Amino acid sequence: MAFKDGDSFAKADLSEIAWMEGHWRGEAFGGITEEIWSPPLGGSMLFSFKLVINGKVNFYEVGHIRQIKESLVFELKHFNPDLKAWEEKDEVQSFKLLKVADNRFYFDGFTFEKISENEVNIYGRITENGTEVEEIFNFKRQ
Repeated sequence: MAFKDGDSFAKADLSEIAWMEGHWRGEAFGGITEEIWSPPLGGSMLFSFKLVINGKVNFYEVGHIRQIKESLVFELKHFNPDLKAWEEKDEVQSFKLLKVADNRFYFDGFTFEKISENEVNIYGRITENGTEVEEIFNFKRQ
């Protein structure tokens, strides 16, 4: 689901996506993926992501879902294994909440789906070699 000019933001509260809290692990990009989400506190849920390929960290992400008035925004930054940022110092990738339906939160570029208490999917639109593709990250609770 993509954000278009004129679209309004969906109303939601962090408590509605608190099911992301915890330690999650899966496979994507030819390696092991790991995400750790904090509980809601101070108007945000902090997360860290790590991709490990052949026993070595390929990259990290750090970010959060934060409350902005009556809606949510998903924001993140990427880092090389040596913690050098991909984005510029003040640059953050930001994805606005477009819709909440059943067990899914649709951000502009990412969808969070609760499969069960112990399984989630995150769908991300990613550009690879100039082509936009959807990557599915299936995570199991650790």
